[in-house]
Parts: sequence; C-alpha cells; structure tokens
Amino acid sequence: MSLPEFSSIRRDMKTDVLIIGGGLCGLLCAHKLHQSGINYILVEAERICQKTTANTTAKISSLHGMIYKKLLSDVGKKNAYLYYEANQKAIDEYEALCKSTPCDFEKASAYLFTLDDEKRMRAEFDAIKKIGIDAHLCYKMDIPFSAKCGIRFDNQAQFNPLKFASQICRGLNIYEHSRVSEMIGNTAIVNGHKIKAEAVIVATHFPFLNKHGSYFLKMYQHRSYAIAIKTDKKIDGMYINDTKFGLSLRSYKDTVILGGEGHRTGKKSRGWRGLAELANKYFPGNTVESMWATQDCITLDGMPYIGKYSKHTPNLYVATGFNKWGMTSSMVAATVLCDIIQGKENKYERLFSPSRSILKPQLALNALSSTVGLLTPTAPRCPHLGCALKWNKQERSWDCSCHGSRFSEDGHLLDGPANCDKILSPH
Repeated sequence: MSLPEFSSIRRDMKTDVLIIGGGLCGLLCAHKLHQSGINYILVEAERICQKTTANTTAKISSLHGMIYKKLLSDVGKKNAYLYYEANQKAIDEYEALCKSTPCDFEKASAYLFTLDDEKRMRAEFDAIKKIGIDAHLCYKMDIPFSAKCGIRFDNQAQFNPLKFASQICRGLNIYEHSRVSEMIGNTAIVNGHKIKAEAVIVATHFPFLNKHGSYFLKMYQHRSYAIAIKTDKKIDGMYINDTKFGLSLRSYKDTVILGGEGHRTGKKSRGWRGLAELANKYFPGNTVESMWATQDCITLDGMPYIGKYSKHTPNLYVATGFNKWGMTSSMVAATVLCDIIQGKENKYERLFSPSRSILKPQLALNALSSTVGLLTPTAPRCPHLGCALKWNKQERSWDCSCHGSRFSEDGHLLDGPANCDKILSPH
C-alpha cells in the first residue's frame, strides 16, 4: 500500500502545536486539529505509518483481553465503564470517518476465548456485566480450536489502516524524514532547524524524552508476530485468547491473519515458527502469504498514558502505552489531547493521565530488567540509556530488553525509544 510522500523540514518554523510522530495516533491528532482550524506541524523521522501502524492486525475494539475484572478492582465501576465508553466512542468515530474513506472498514463481533479456564473466563464476564457493559457469554465460536467458552462484544470493527491513513493524511501539514534530535523547552531541533511551538504532542510510540515522566520505568515493550495465510476456512469475527502469548485471529479478504507468540523485547520466542505450526495444525493446506512482527508498549496497569507528559512540563503532551490496542487507543488519544489543547473539558482526561500512581507490581519487574541490562558486561550497548543489546537470531537484529529499542545488523535504528543509529561499544 503506497502512501503519499511529504517533504522534510528545511528551515526554522513556528506553530501553535507540534506533533512528533507520524503513526496513526499522530495523523489523527493532526486531522482533528486541522478540522478545528488550529495551526500545527507534524514531523516524522522516516515515513508516516511505516512501523507499528503498518504491522497491526487492525482490530478496532473495546474488548482488550482480560482487563475488565482488573479495572473493576483497581479503578472502580465508574472508571472501568469510562474506559469501555472511550473505546466504544472511538469505534463510532472511525465508522463515521470511514464512510468517506475507503479502507475495507467493516463491523464485526470481537471474542475473547479460553481453551482451558472456563472459571476465569466466567469471572471476567461477571465483572463486565457488573460494570454495565453489554456482552455475551458464548460456547460456540467460528474457530477451529476447542475453546471452553468465550466473551463476545458486538458492534466492534476491523479495517485496513494504511488505506485509511493514505486518505486521511491528504491536505495535512506533514513533514517526513524530519527527526527531532533535541527538545529545548517547547522548541524542537529538527534537521538542524528550530521549530517553536506553543504545545507539543509526543506520539512516537515510546516517548524519547527521558528527563521527565519516567516512561522507561513505567513501560516495557512487547514483541509479537503475525502471518497471513490463504486457506479454505474463513473466520467470522475477531478473536483473541486469554494467555500471555496472545493468540489472535481474524479474516481479511481471502486470508486469515494469525498473531501471537508474544514476548518481552530482547527475550527469546518461537516467533513465526510457532505460528506456522499452529496454521499447519488447524488450517491444513494453507499457504503463507506474508509475515511480519510488531512491537507494543505495555503500561503498569493496562491503560494508556494520554495527557500531560509530566506534572513539570506544561504544554508538553504524550500518547503512549496502548497495550496492543493501538488502533482504538489512537483515536481515544487524539480526541483527549485535542480537547485538552483547545481548553475543552474531556471526561476521560483524568482516567488516562500519565501522572497516575505508578505503585504497581510491574514497576519492580521493569526496574529489575533495566538493572540487569545495565550490569550485563561486554555486549554492545543501546544509546538510549546504555543497556546491553542482545542478538535476535530470528530477526537478525540487536534488541534491548530494558526498553525495547532495536537495531539492524549494521546498526540502523529500527525501533525507539533510542533516537540515533549509533550502537555504543561494549564496556
């Protein structure tokens, strides 16, 4: 899918809002500001929508795995419902936009299923009903697995995000090949030039500014894999299971997309080999059409960080930590951030605030991983914060298990938060 190309920053500039990052979230922020008549500039280090957005399974859903029982316990019934409501409104907004944006958008039911733990699935369903969400417990699903039971959300959706992006980006004030190398207050240094802004939105998947917000402790990156296969069997609906490896299924035209085999970036996995084994077992005679991998930012409590970058950075905002649900969360983030910037009240702002409590068990695990990475001797180092890089034989890349940066074999930056191509020499 080809996307329009945009020129790069070649002079000093001023704007009301600077958006850093040209994935779907950044594009939606630009679109909303454009519609509101607000002066903005979007800068992208490479090409728009060529990383996480290009590698998604493209589900637009509010059924985000085994999260609602946890939300009910952590933030209460009212806030758990707000989380659901924000995502449902995002689906509705996509539907309205896609009426004039050809992108294979279609409504579909979403399913969360278990192969062996009916009790746990029933507990999740009970929490969903207690929150007040319309859902169904079901025992028959259109998948070749022997599922014990599942939960169904109707009125969810799926689409082709690159087709969507190729339409929505037209007419927007976008600059490609324009990497932000430094931030001085609200002034960005881009290609040696200065962009001065009244407000800045950091939509770079994993935030690259380390001085504020402690995102390198509040998140880790999770890598997962996908294959698209041609098969006689079709899948009606979108499916995920309840395991940490995150098996995912959906149909797209004449293919079935299988995703999963997830792991913390820098750790080992069966990757595409594991998915191919599943495909051969449950879709015999299939043909693999394509395969890819993606990376997701995982937060401490399962909810995105959307809002002020930190308490000490006025007019600096962030959207990150989408926990594998980047399509829906991108729309939620764009709505919340554009309301905040325009001085409008948004009832979801407090729920997603990046300054909420970080006292969660995952914090200790993230800190431990960073410590191990920093103390590991001899290996090449990541330029982000100096952690050891590990060789990923399957994808032939250098991966950082601390914060998820990745580099090609010759040192080219593949994934942030590192912001340059220079791999550091071993200690």
